[in-house]
Amino acid sequence: MLPDVSEMLLPTAIIDSDHEKVMAFTRSHAGAAASPRDQAVRLFYAVRDGIRYAPYSIDLTVQGMRASTALATGRGWCVPKAVLLAACCRALKIPARLGFADVRNHLTTQRLRKLMKTDIFFWHGYTSLFIGGRWVKATPAFNIELCERFHLKPLDFDGRADSIYHPFDQLGNAHMAYIRHRGEFADVPLDRIIDTLQRSYGPLLSPAPVDFYDDVDRERPAG
Repeated sequence: MLPDVSEMLLPTAIIDSDHEKVMAFTRSHAGAAASPRDQAVRLFYAVRDGIRYAPYSIDLTVQGMRASTALATGRGWCVPKAVLLAACCRALKIPARLGFADVRNHLTTQRLRKLMKTDIFFWHGYTSLFIGGRWVKATPAFNIELCERFHLKPLDFDGRADSIYHPFDQLGNAHMAYIRHRGEFADVPLDRIIDTLQRSYGPLLSPAPVDFYDDVDRERPAG
């Protein structure tokens, strides 16, 4: 018996799949793909590489977290990027929900480690898509430019296998370790995220007056 996915098709205040710019982005990048799987794959790469990963400033307002805001700014941290992918898929009637986990990131920048005071990324966000009768994880956070500059293994997605962080980078250094799964949700559990992040990362919620990619270039490992 298939699960009831009706709630995972609806627009919300944050997953604004009915926003005209989200719908236009979706149509543009899904193109003439014939199947939901092919559409989802195209949208994954459009969000992964079209929206720059930007962790130095986090806007935890509803406006700041919206899919349409990520499109308008062209950047976002992992949760807004996952939200955008979910919104695009919902616009095409592909059921989508938001998944969250705490991960230990061994390759953050010195500035980010100082701001966070930990190497644990709480409430890391990914998108979970219902394709071919099952839920598949897709993680569009790190764009290809960042991966190349920081020697990370890019995450690919084929609509069949889960796309989650690699444990090691291209040089064999420890990268990501999943330490706690928080579940998957029809909408962003914003109050819970705010509570955790404000207690854990207070200074990170104020914009850093620097470019994350400049720090990556200064600190990237040789190789």
